[in-house]
Amino acid sequence: MSGGSCRSPWWKLPPGGSPQRLAALPADGLPNGLAIDPTGRTLYVADSQKGTIWAVPVSGGPATAWLTDPALAIEASAPVPFGANGLRFHNGAVWVSNLSKATLLRIPVSATGAAGRIHTVTSSLTGVDDFSFLSDRSDVVFAAQNGPNQVSVVYPNGTTKTVLTAADGLASPSSTAVRGKQLYITDGGLNEPHDAKLQRGTINLGALLAH
Repeated sequence: MSGGSCRSPWWKLPPGGSPQRLAALPADGLPNGLAIDPTGRTLYVADSQKGTIWAVPVSGGPATAWLTDPALAIEASAPVPFGANGLRFHNGAVWVSNLSKATLLRIPVSATGAAGRIHTVTSSLTGVDDFSFLSDRSDVVFAAQNGPNQVSVVYPNGTTKTVLTAADGLASPSSTAVRGKQLYITDGGLNEPHDAKLQRGTINLGALLAH
């Protein structure tokens, strides 16, 4: 690892057990999105400051830079200095958002666990934070955009559609989650009146897929 001698420790909290240290990441980084691969062996971590995705053994041990790339880095002209942000492991690939570049990226994972070529799914998600998928089999994405106060759907061909806005009560949405036909949204309430909350809505599949 790079980043000097200081390290930021990462821990896991097993049910009913004591906290266990997994690994130490550079103290000048900003670990953000997390996802475990389907084997349950590797934790992927998006670093919003260092333009890096770290791979950490779930059993504990040294973290390695799985991928460092300009596509994950902070855009110099961006008003909010956050690069790689939300992260999901989905359908054989690591998906990651970059807040400063307004992008959603798909990175295939090879049979050996190496990173493949980065594919930009879309570059029109201003203020994108975390995201989730319609289902395990679908590449349709619900993206939380806390800058413009909206949730957008991203289709596999890269087109996007805004489906929720501040008019629906959004207050700096930071993450989404899908369970069945229910969409859950966490609101950070970053701006006045700081209305942090958890929202729930029903997904209209007919309207969603008729784009």
